[in-house]
Amino acid sequence: MASAELLTDAFGRIKGAVQQAVDGLSPDELAYRVDDGANSVAWLVWHLTRIQDDHVCDAASTEQAWTAQGWADRFGLPFTVEDTGYGHSPDDVAAVRVESGELLTDYHDAVHEQTIAYVGTLVDEDLTRIVDRSWDPPVTLGVRLVSVIADDLQHAGQAAFIRGILGRRSAG
Repeated sequence: MASAELLTDAFGRIKGAVQQAVDGLSPDELAYRVDDGANSVAWLVWHLTRIQDDHVCDAASTEQAWTAQGWADRFGLPFTVEDTGYGHSPDDVAAVRVESGELLTDYHDAVHEQTIAYVGTLVDEDLTRIVDRSWDPPVTLGVRLVSVIADDLQHAGQAAFIRGILGRRSAG
């Protein structure tokens, strides 16, 4: 399996996990937080998608879907367009409310398409390219992409956990 195929598979798993976590949830369920300091499904999916959009587009030297395709305007969140959710306070998390899960999954689908178009062009040698010199050691493209995949899968799992809690509450 070539690197591009492996990366395509990994990002596809993120997309599947996002769809499962969000599908059929109401706006109130998407905004539900286990406690006042916890993240919501909406925030988790928005954040993981923003990170993927930001990091992959930076590596690819392309404009993010968030701005290029008008997603920032569609979401209408009270943050700067550069905001990815990193370092958000509980109040910031609470501010991420959406009118439907489709907004989240449609944005994720757009980012996924852009990501797959990029990673599909990569060959093994590309993965050693330095993309961030602010770390010691500097971050290679391969490490950056694995980091995005790991972070996204962790957040998608957290969203699935919250969905499970919501399911147990409504069944009980």
